[in-house]
Formats: sequence, structure tokens, C-alpha cells
Amino acid sequence: MTGQGFQDLGLQATNGGGCACCSPTSHATAAPATAAAESAAGDVTAQFLVEGMTCSHCVRSVTEEVSAIDGVSDVAVDLHAGGVSTVTVSSTVPVDAARVREAVEEAGYSLAGAS
Repeated sequence: MTGQGFQDLGLQATNGGGCACCSPTSHATAAPATAAAESAAGDVTAQFLVEGMTCSHCVRSVTEEVSAIDGVSDVAVDLHAGGVSTVTVSSTVPVDAARVREAVEEAGYSLAGAS
């Protein structure tokens, strides 16, 4: 949609036939790629690589599920549509990677395998 106040975002369909929220993929068992650090405010941050997210709905789904984990204070997603996105989780205590995996899978996505 262009004109009428809409801006073309240049989004294109992927070979996967849709995002996981529209056509879920299998949930492969993969180890999370995490890096933990403590922020100046005392929160602990960890990064997880998530496969299958392609749109803002995907981001909202993952953010909602991960935010529901006890102790999580913030979730930030660096979306790479059709690729591997980075999900940064801030929490008051170190977050359990297995809980994050469960939340991501509940949203319909999977953690990327460790390289």
C-alpha cells in the first residue's frame, strides 16, 4: 500500500510460506545462544537467538510469553525477518534458559542452535 499516507516498508515474502505465528514450524531442540551481563541498574541481561520470526506480530508474541517469566523486567527483540533474531532479556535475577526456551516455543518459535 503506497499513497494515502502509507509508507512502503519493503517487506517481502520468505520461502517459508509465512511466519511461525501463521504457519508454525517444528520445535527443534536447540541450545540457546546466551550472553549474560549485569546492567548499571542491577538487572541481569541475557541474549537468545530465535528462529522463525518475520513480523511485528511475531515480536509481540515472543515478548508477551518471555515477559511472563518471573523476574523478567524487559524484553527487547532485534528482528531479522526470516532469519535469526536476537532477543535480549533483562531480569532481576539470572533467567533460566529452559524457561526462556519454553516461552519461545509457546509463542510458536524455536531457539537457534549453538554454532
